[in-house]
Amino acid sequence: MKRLSTKGFDLVNGARRLLFPSACLFCQQPLNEGGMLSHVCCHACFEKTAIWPRSVCSRCGSALPEAMAPGPCGHCLTRPPAQAATMSLYAYKGPVRDAILNWKLQGQDAGVRWLLDAAMPRIKELINADDLLLPVPMPLSRMRKSGVHHSADLCRWLSAGVGCGWDWQLLRRVGEQPRQSALSGVARRKNLRRAFALAADFRASLADASTIWIVDDILTTGSTLNFAARAAKPLKRDVKVLSLARTLNRG
Repeated sequence: MKRLSTKGFDLVNGARRLLFPSACLFCQQPLNEGGMLSHVCCHACFEKTAIWPRSVCSRCGSALPEAMAPGPCGHCLTRPPAQAATMSLYAYKGPVRDAILNWKLQGQDAGVRWLLDAAMPRIKELINADDLLLPVPMPLSRMRKSGVHHSADLCRWLSAGVGCGWDWQLLRRVGEQPRQSALSGVARRKNLRRAFALAADFRASLADASTIWIVDDILTTGSTLNFAARAAKPLKRDVKVLSLARTLNRG
C-alpha cells in the first residue's frame, strides 16, 4: 500500500483544519494554529482562568492577605469547620465556571479534565499516594436519575493522577434533602446537619490511609464539606477537604 507523503499529510491536515477548525474547550470559539495552547484553550480564556490563591486560611481555605496567612481567620477563631484544612484549585468564574457547567449540565468533561491536568503539580503537593479520597455523596435517587456522580468522577480522575485510593461508598448520604443551590447560606447549614454518615463497615474500607480528603466540585458556603467532614470524624484520621473551584463569597 502506498503511503501518504509528508507533504500530502500536511495538505490533508490543512484541509481538515479549514473544514473542521478546533475550538476552545471553554468558549467554543475556533482556535488559531500555533502555540502550546492552540489545540485546547484560546489565549483569552487562558488569561481569564483564575487560580485560587495560595495565601489562605489553612482551616477554611478563604483568601487572606499574605501577611495573615495561614490564619486562622476571624471566622475560624470563633466557628472553625470540622475539617483540618480546606483547599481549592480555581475561582468559580469565567472559563472555570463555563467548564463546570458544561460538564454538569451537558456531560462535556473535556474542560474540567484539562483544568485538573493543568493543576496536577499543585494537586501532587497536597495529596499523597497513601491518602484516601472520598467524594461528597449525593442522594441515591438523584444519582439513579442522572446516572452521574460528579464528585466521584473527580475522585477517580484525581486518583489516577496522584496514584492514591478513593472510595465512593464509605461516606454516604442519609435521606433526601433539597438541592443546596436553591437555598440561602443559613438554610444550607440546616439542610445538611444530619445528611451524611459512614458505612457500617467503614473500618474495613479504611485500610492504611493516612489522610482523608473529601472532594467536591464547587465550594460555596462550605456547609456541605463541613458536615461531610464532621461525619468522617470516627475515621480517626486527619480529614481535609478539596474543591475543584470556589465561589468568591461565602454565601
